[in-house]
Amino acid sequence: MCLAIPGQIIRLAGDGEAVCDIGGIEKTVNVSLIERPVPGDWVIVHVGFALNRIDPEEAQRTLAALKAAGLHDEEHAS
Repeated sequence: MCLAIPGQIIRLAGDGEAVCDIGGIEKTVNVSLIERPVPGDWVIVHVGFALNRIDPEEAQRTLAALKAAGLHDEEHAS
């Protein structure tokens, strides 16, 4: 099963990349598919690519659904 998860952009890293907080872990993500990404944006990440921007409410709903399904555990994320 493939899974795309919400991440929040922490900072831009240059060359179409940004550092995102994904479940409490900082990951470098390719954001070249996102128009004008900025720190604070929530994005859906799949295999290292930010596929699209989402609003904070959608991000929280998705994280809650992943947690309810046992696929997201912040306590063990780092």
